[in-house]
Amino acid sequence: MVALHTSIAIVAIILLIIRFKVDPIVALILGCFYLGLASGVGFEGTVGAITAGFGEIMAKIGLLIGFGVLMGALLYKMGAFTTMVEALVRVVPPNRLPYALAIALSTIAPSIYVDVQVVLAAPVARSSAKFLGKNGLAWLAGALGIGIFAGYVFVVPGLSAISIAGLLHIQLGTYLIYGIVIGPLTAVLTVWIFRRMLNRGWWNSGNDEQESDALEEEEEAGATVPADQRPNLLMSLAPILVPLLMIAFGAFAELFGFNNSLIDFIGNANVALFLGLLMAYLMARRFVGADETGEAFTDGLHTTGEILLVTGVGGSLGAVIEQTGLADLLGGLFTVGEGVPVVVSILLAWFIAALLHLAIGSVSVAAITAGGILAPIVGSLPVAPVVIGLAAASGAMFALQVNSNFFWMFKGLLGLTTQGALKTMTTVTSIGSLVSLPLVMVAALIPL
Repeated sequence: MVALHTSIAIVAIILLIIRFKVDPIVALILGCFYLGLASGVGFEGTVGAITAGFGEIMAKIGLLIGFGVLMGALLYKMGAFTTMVEALVRVVPPNRLPYALAIALSTIAPSIYVDVQVVLAAPVARSSAKFLGKNGLAWLAGALGIGIFAGYVFVVPGLSAISIAGLLHIQLGTYLIYGIVIGPLTAVLTVWIFRRMLNRGWWNSGNDEQESDALEEEEEAGATVPADQRPNLLMSLAPILVPLLMIAFGAFAELFGFNNSLIDFIGNANVALFLGLLMAYLMARRFVGADETGEAFTDGLHTTGEILLVTGVGGSLGAVIEQTGLADLLGGLFTVGEGVPVVVSILLAWFIAALLHLAIGSVSVAAITAGGILAPIVGSLPVAPVVIGLAAASGAMFALQVNSNFFWMFKGLLGLTTQGALKTMTTVTSIGSLVSLPLVMVAALIPL
């Protein structure tokens, strides 16, 4: 019954938002109450999970969202993103921009927390969209989504990749060799397939893109700054690249065991993004003055408040689902014995992770929980643990949607409606999960 009530809650939230035009915050809270009460969590437990889930998400990413959005607003105000886009367009042909973005995110960026990636990449995607013509925003949004999560689950040191490898006792080097091929290949194939869908009428900008005064004002400000009054390319990139390098340095230091308290401080995402914000603030004061800088902050705070509230409520739904005990139920349902065929073993691992993600709404939690469920039985399966781990990674990426706090961040930062976010993020993660599954089966034929 827990699985049934979880399914009802998720479907009801989608219908309330899309069919009945209910605000996402109201729909999510209603879904939380239904699921908690129907699943036996109880009145007190449901309210506790809602508030704890909101607080936990805010503690993890609240400052990241605030610092990142404010930094983006400042960079837009002084035309920095226009400088970046013009440079990118000079180097990469417009019809290759989505592929370049997906490859970069799935290979270079996995050491960076996914929420940081979307905060920093979304403004670049929005600014580049006009160079791709019709459906440009949709294509780039899809590329951004699949690039982030293909790297996150397949490429070390992505959090989900490392978690799966550790839980299933897979050497990171072995996982990396397989994942560094499957991750980017999945991203590129997904972007290509998604483009075919867009060409066949999948996107309707009138219904799928959402006007945002804050985002529009930022874009207009950046577009109207004369080239000789903008920061140069190196200065424009600095507030983004410096935080990314700091976070990556901290991640690799931890991975290879040479971290200490100072390195942990330098590599902390909150510290790194605050430094980026400080750099952007000082640059804005120089290039556009105190008044314009203040206006950019006001616009950024308006956008931040909306994103924080709906993101936090998305975290509340995930917390209520965890309280229902769905993971324990799945662990009891999928106990296997000797002699299970290779293909069935791979499909089993994929299905467990996919179902967990649909229910819990977190790629990393789904991957970690699936790894915990599979660890006791992986030795009895007729396939290498790394293949089972890759199958779980593939499944954990499936259909990221409304019960994910990332979904609401993505929606707000890209300027999409809920329907538009479903037609980009949910679609590309579904395609990517299904595309990567046969790649994992091929990997089973190539043991290291």
